[in-house]
Amino acid sequence: MYLEAHQLSEARAIQAPALSSSSSHSLSAHEVRESLRDFEREIMAQIPNLENAPLNLTALRDQSQKELINILKNIRGKKCLVIDPKLGGSLSLIVQTSLLKEHGIELRHLTADPIQTECTKVIYLVRAQLNLMQFICSQIHNDTSKGLQREYFVYFVPRRAVACEKILEEEKVHDLMTIGEYPLYIVPLDEDVLSFELDLAYKECLVDGDTSSLWHMAKAIHKLEFSFGVIPNVRAKGKAAVRVADILNHMQAEEPVNPSDMGVPEINTLILLDREVDMVTPMCTQLTYEGLLDEFLRVNNGAVELDSSVMGVQQEGKKIKVPLNSSDKLFKEIRDLNFEVVVQVLRQKATSMKQDYTEMQTTSQTVSELKDFVKKLNSLPEMTRHINLAQHLSTLTSKPSFLGRLDMEHTIVEAQSYDICFDYIEEMIHKQEPLVNVLRLLILFSITNSGLPKKNFDYLRRELLHSYGFEHMATLNNLEKAGLLRKQESKSNWLTIKRALQLVVDDTDTANPNDIAYVFSGYAPLSIRLVQHAVRSGWRPIEEILKLLPGPHSDTKRSGFASSPSFDTLPGALSNMDRVADGRRSLVLVVFIGGVTYAEISALRFLSAQEGMAYDLIVGTTKIVNGHTLAETFVESLG
Repeated sequence: MYLEAHQLSEARAIQAPALSSSSSHSLSAHEVRESLRDFEREIMAQIPNLENAPLNLTALRDQSQKELINILKNIRGKKCLVIDPKLGGSLSLIVQTSLLKEHGIELRHLTADPIQTECTKVIYLVRAQLNLMQFICSQIHNDTSKGLQREYFVYFVPRRAVACEKILEEEKVHDLMTIGEYPLYIVPLDEDVLSFELDLAYKECLVDGDTSSLWHMAKAIHKLEFSFGVIPNVRAKGKAAVRVADILNHMQAEEPVNPSDMGVPEINTLILLDREVDMVTPMCTQLTYEGLLDEFLRVNNGAVELDSSVMGVQQEGKKIKVPLNSSDKLFKEIRDLNFEVVVQVLRQKATSMKQDYTEMQTTSQTVSELKDFVKKLNSLPEMTRHINLAQHLSTLTSKPSFLGRLDMEHTIVEAQSYDICFDYIEEMIHKQEPLVNVLRLLILFSITNSGLPKKNFDYLRRELLHSYGFEHMATLNNLEKAGLLRKQESKSNWLTIKRALQLVVDDTDTANPNDIAYVFSGYAPLSIRLVQHAVRSGWRPIEEILKLLPGPHSDTKRSGFASSPSFDTLPGALSNMDRVADGRRSLVLVVFIGGVTYAEISALRFLSAQEGMAYDLIVGTTKIVNGHTLAETFVESLG
């Protein structure tokens, strides 16, 4: 299925002459190299460009930036901003470090160690997490013991919590500080992706019984409504999704957005999906370019960090951060493609550039032709970057262990060979493969079988504890509590769901796809099939299938919008009523509670681009996830 790494090496070689050969034209090779380096640096420094977003996300980001700067401005003098490490990445997508430094701010990450700064004013910017309160208390106690006199400010993101303030009181530091909130509910990751930055929401809801993240999500959506109008149609599937829809209605009743002030709502429909409804999709290995980058390198806040050697820079032990967003035109073109197609596209582009370069050397060019060529050269750093990344991925995806795992995932999703799958997982445990790799496959196996027969369940549980240590009893209990690994109590309905929603598509053409199944090379993500139905004709035609999936579903028309078209009257044809004032297609906001994968986002972009599709789709999520990061949240040692 995957193309060999040597094809990318060829592509790498193809584009090398454009940098290495000397040229008889006015641009020397050295000048070309320097201008490209400058261009590379400029690209690398970019936060996502949101100009092409279907909603005015730039205004949203500017507002968040302004709110933060105002907090800092109101505290006069030299100050030290101590940031919760988990917030660092989110903030980097909102405000550039240089802007903070312009306001005389020293930056530090919050750790358990004493704070090192000469500043007399210390501002903590933190999520409402109990362990972070301990860090803050310890730093203040340390200052006090040394006789240091400082002013302390704690700003909770997005909202303060009673339990956290209680710790500050118990530790006798509450009276030494000023407490406030920085209401950062939404971070635009890209022009069509919004994150609510609630990375633990799924586990908190299912295992800890803490549903505060659902309130945060409803608040974030309600905040959007103040900017873009009340969303007239809300469709929800899953327990948490229906709950968010309810909270949203309460918020609108208590703190209404006035429809008459807003004109036609910019978002026509909100689709809320609980991750619990489809845990099969994230447990499968993503096969799009961006999805595979996340599987192997972990994309964090729109960037990957990797050894410089992968990018062709020979500096021992040095790490390089590579941004991945739609500001990079080549990445925008290839991010959603199946990886085997990406290899071919990069090869074609490199070949074309080589031909252009040869022509430049053999024929005399006009000034405008020279300009065009230099413009093309400007895309060379992007191409070099993606050839390097793709070559690295190609090496990893051609390993027998990777291909064997893909085959096994496919066998599990087909749900036809129970014993083969069971034996494979048993062997993984006995070989002591990384625990999260085992859990990921085991969760997939358990869900598609509605649990495991008691005998098999008890046996695998025993073997897991024996291989990975009895301290992982807590991990297994978490998975059981979340319903991800359980005893079989009834016959599985996965085959019925799979057939009814056509989740397995044979002969998927990854190069010219006509179905979303291309993102997993033959498996159509269940979550996105549900979105397809919700957009086309609502829940009613698939009511019986929805009943087989976890949790309730709801479909709400919110009052005061009689003139707003509903899906029932628009089975797919685009009507004039369905355009917002400036002629763009109106929007469907698809929100995933518990996380979404890059492959699912790619599938939604594919749907949005289909002919006859009446809507632009925009994604909201608690966090971008993959099977590894999701399974990891449940891992807990008792030791």
